[in-house]
Amino acid sequence: MIVFDLRCRSAGHVFEGWFSSSGDFEQQQKNGLMTCPICGDTAVEKAVMAPAVAPKGNRAVPARAPAGAGDQRATRDIPMSAGVDPEKAVRLMQALASAQADALKGSEWVGGRFADLARAMHYGETDTRPIHGQVDGEAARSLIEEGIEVAPLLFPVVPPEAQN
Repeated sequence: MIVFDLRCRSAGHVFEGWFSSSGDFEQQQKNGLMTCPICGDTAVEKAVMAPAVAPKGNRAVPARAPAGAGDQRATRDIPMSAGVDPEKAVRLMQALASAQADALKGSEWVGGRFADLARAMHYGETDTRPIHGQVDGEAARSLIEEGIEVAPLLFPVVPPEAQN
């Protein structure tokens, strides 16, 4: 997984996005599949990020201070708004990722056939079943306009054929 700081163009809100690769980010951006979680702007781009530089292998890592002692090493690369507890935010993201994984356990990956299959199920042309796949922004909007219930996944999904 790759984590990018993202920014909406209209208001400059900065937020985090997780992607399976740089190409996954570029594809989602090209297809208009990203929105600002604060204002809903779909014009989203990478924000300037400070690189995470690991310590040299021959240097001892200092002992971790007790929780609440100001040690931010584990969360230093996560952009946070004022007043947000970084450790709570990490736990929340982990819980959301786990909930998505649980929800997808009984769902079939259909890849680029998602829109066609969703329509066929909606119009009674095939049996309904839980599916997930890929659509571009225009196809997703078209499905919604037809009254077909779809929802974007919060975290990217690696297609089965691309998994190790």
